[in-house]
Amino acid sequence: MYALERPGDRLVDHLEPARHPGLSFADRRSALDWLYTEAGPLLACVRQSSGPATLRRAVDLLWASLDLGESGANAKQYETVAIAALHAARACDDRRAEVRALVTLADVHHTSGRFDQAEQEAKQVLLLVDADNDPLPGCWAANARGIMALYQSRHHDGESHLTEAIDSFRRIHDRPGEASALCNLSRIHLATGRIGSAVALAEEGITIYDGLGHALRSANGRYALGMAQTRNGRFAEAADRLAEALEVFRDSRQRLWEGMTLFRLAEVDLAAGAPADAATKAEQSLTALRGIGGAWRRGNVLTVLGRALTDMGQFGRARVCWREALGIYEALGSPEADDVRALLTSAGSVAA
Repeated sequence: MYALERPGDRLVDHLEPARHPGLSFADRRSALDWLYTEAGPLLACVRQSSGPATLRRAVDLLWASLDLGESGANAKQYETVAIAALHAARACDDRRAEVRALVTLADVHHTSGRFDQAEQEAKQVLLLVDADNDPLPGCWAANARGIMALYQSRHHDGESHLTEAIDSFRRIHDRPGEASALCNLSRIHLATGRIGSAVALAEEGITIYDGLGHALRSANGRYALGMAQTRNGRFAEAADRLAEALEVFRDSRQRLWEGMTLFRLAEVDLAAGAPADAATKAEQSLTALRGIGGAWRRGNVLTVLGRALTDMGQFGRARVCWREALGIYEALGSPEADDVRALLTSAGSVAA
């Protein structure tokens, strides 16, 4: 299933060997149907197989089914099982299983918006991993630390982590991993005003993904490129790339990334002077993200929705959005709080 959804991904080459042949699927859609239909029994199997004899295969099964955590559909159950697997690995003093369980936890905590937890887990991976005998977790952890740093506006740290991730993925010839880190580095460049290189990095990642036929992660690349093209003022191209990403995320049942892509499309509409369209897409994003993605992402969408409503002359509704966003950012200690305070002050002046 994992190999069908992510052709060329090296994880399948680094899993613990199984004793029995796995299931075969005609195509990725039938594989996804099976994964989501059997999510409960699959995760129960992981939990029940966490004894010393089967622990490593159980943890690897969890890692290979990470779509369940990333989609939001089964994120809580996935997290519970990942925590149980981590405890089992520590009880068995199995460092390899512990490191891999930490990778799955970092991934699900990133998805749910708990960035501090994800950062600490990725950091633990890098402290514990035996890079000579099990290189892949360290590559993933460096990539994860890079994107966490981006979300927390630690751009210098993020660039350092992602450069390390790119080098590490290249050393083990993991092209999809390299592409992922390149696209994440594109977002660091964008956040620090290097728009031209942000576009180039995203395009480099997409070229790798497309060459492998890697539709799902290529959508992540188009998401990064769409963001960069928005800042570049190329709104039609940005909308096209994001629309391509949205189609793939919906087909792959990735509700989190469906919601976030709708948010990015709202940003395109807002920048292009179409606030009504931006408001519609932001509201659709909030609906898709209900119960998943975490408070910080919700705050971002609310901020853009408020901007769109202001451009439509709906100042009262905009202030409601911004007050909620401000409460989120203040609770998280996020630097975006200052921007929202300024928006509320400006809105008050307009209303007066």
